Amino acid sequence: MTTAVVPFKDLDAAKARLSDRLAKNERRALVLAMLDDVLGALSRVPALSGVLVVTREPEIARRASRFGAEILEEPANEGHTAAVERAVRELERRRLPAMLCVSGDLPAAAPDEFATMLRALGPPPSVVLVPSRNGQGTNAVLVSPPGGLPLTFGEPSFSKHVARSRELGLRTDVLELAGLALDLDTPEDLDLFLQTPSDTATYRLLGEHAGR
Repeated sequence: MTTAVVPFKDLDAAKARLSDRLAKNERRALVLAMLDDVLGALSRVPALSGVLVVTREPEIARRASRFGAEILEEPANEGHTAAVERAVRELERRRLPAMLCVSGDLPAAAPDEFATMLRALGPPPSVVLVPSRNGQGTNAVLVSPPGGLPLTFGEPSFSKHVARSRELGLRTDVLELAGLALDLDTPEDLDLFLQTPSDTATYRLLGEHAGR
């Protein structure tokens, strides 16, 4: 049984690096569209036992519930790493065997990419890591048991995760998956995402914006 964990920041503070391209209300709409796409993809992975969204945003919680996701409420926005740590403690409390941690800004992620990660996971203790497009960040990580690898996000988290995993003696697999690699953080990321039409809420939203 593997539970997916998706942490979400406060809506009003999200995607500040896109402020030259998108107004505040547009960045808010982008976050919500990416939420729909990521949770939609996860909901189509039969091998997952559940999805846990970590947030303190009522609007995020309402939308996540439409996909059957469980909400783990956090009292304050303490960052991506703290949100994941909260989820790990909850999964350990439930004695669940594995966690798939996914960033919420990966609208190109496909269900078969998540399935590929699940198939790659070895017997515990083991980890499967997917880097960001530039190789610096960690966009998805599958770890068994959930607390088997201490996770700290923010560049250059990927190389640190690989090194720490090997130090701890975990079986370590690295997968390069195009959809999971493309997080939308910069205007360049938006342009790259728009180069490939897709039936996603994010593509429709950005396409409308670009067509003005």
